[in-house]
Amino acid sequence: MSPPRTYFDKVWDDHLICALGQDLALLQIDRLVLHELSGSQAVRALAEHGRTPDSRGQVFTVIEHLISTRPGRGPNESVSVSGPAMIDGTRQASRTYGFHFIDHDDPRQGIAHVVAPELGIALPGTTLVCCDSHTCTVGGVGALAWGIGASEAEHVLATQTLAQAKPKNMRVRFEGVIPAGVYAKDLVLALIGRVGANGGIGYAVEFAGSAIAQLPIEGRLTLCNMAVEFSAKYGFVPPDALTFEYLHGKAYAPQGAAWDDAVAYWRSLCTDPGAHFDAEVLIDVSALAPQVTWGTSPQHVCAAHDQVPAPADERDDEARAEAQKALDYMQLKAGQSLRGVPIDVAYIGSCTNARLSDLRVAAQVLKGHKVKPGVQAICVPGSTPVKLAAEAEGLDRIFIDAGFEWHASACGFCGHIGDDRLANLRVISTTNRNFKGRQGPQTRTHLASPATVAASALAGCIATAPKEQG
Repeated sequence: MSPPRTYFDKVWDDHLICALGQDLALLQIDRLVLHELSGSQAVRALAEHGRTPDSRGQVFTVIEHLISTRPGRGPNESVSVSGPAMIDGTRQASRTYGFHFIDHDDPRQGIAHVVAPELGIALPGTTLVCCDSHTCTVGGVGALAWGIGASEAEHVLATQTLAQAKPKNMRVRFEGVIPAGVYAKDLVLALIGRVGANGGIGYAVEFAGSAIAQLPIEGRLTLCNMAVEFSAKYGFVPPDALTFEYLHGKAYAPQGAAWDDAVAYWRSLCTDPGAHFDAEVLIDVSALAPQVTWGTSPQHVCAAHDQVPAPADERDDEARAEAQKALDYMQLKAGQSLRGVPIDVAYIGSCTNARLSDLRVAAQVLKGHKVKPGVQAICVPGSTPVKLAAEAEGLDRIFIDAGFEWHASACGFCGHIGDDRLANLRVISTTNRNFKGRQGPQTRTHLASPATVAASALAGCIATAPKEQG
């Protein structure tokens, strides 16, 4: 009998074309997703080298990175100077080569990592790449997905293959019952606080445990989205009945008898009992509280009710110096209560936490209340289908009545693409990165769940929602 294998090893082996030597392997790539920031560059390079796409039906292009989130936006409207040309270049290339194209006004439009599972572009047991580090998001439906550069995208366009070094296996088990008021974002922030921002280097990470079994698919997508924030290239949850229910009937998912065959195959991929993992992490979620970052790395995190930790408590001189620089940048002091720190902006958006379930949670906190005067409150739904579904439920009215701006879908203010609106302000955000300047020059970003961001918008400072609203 063959030795037991992990989910990752099975998917890897099924896509292995050949060994290239020096620990490299050539893998078959099932899906390539391009946005306008990368799509125009990759296709232009392909043409300049005299090549054509190998498998056009496996390529999906989305306008989502540089396009404005302003309601009623124009076809090339962008806050980036180079945005209009890149948007139009991707649009023209997609039409020329016959890629699956989702334009700015397409009812399916949205952030690539939100659209891919919504449409069934990302499926269990498939390999999917995109020019964005948060491509690992779609590991939430069991895809083996990772971010690539523009030159690698050109290679995938030309060959539908990619050379990769095989990583080691890590399993992160979240065990216990998730408390009320605690969400997937809190789980992954607590994990990063435990293992550090470099804890996943060289690993493919499988998320497992009783807490993951009870976590909805959209929560799993949030969890996998931030695998890259502890330096794991791949993060995924092996598919189960919840995955199959979520994907059934999606536009690009198998249909009819092909669906039954696909599910049978997906079931066979799950990690075998006794399979070897090179590293394991166990987190008991039963006592977990809402998490908020205090510094300039996702590893700078603690419970929202805690005090800002002292740099002296860090493990070594380098970490102590980094923590002190983070406190200086964030204009915080060690021992200061994190709860009650005044905010300027409350932001709900991004591929991390702007799905329908996220907006529902935030709306539950906001309903019947008003944003604190002086706080800018912004909501950017993760996709047009999310926006339309939220509007059908009346969630948009709850946000607007509370004092939030209601935007069109795109990456928006997750990263600083040219709009300085959030410059030199303190933001509590559902996004995934809090690096210096990530959301604008001198912008100070605190990462948190949608519930915590909504509660903070109402309070005008870092605050958490009542547990009964969790």
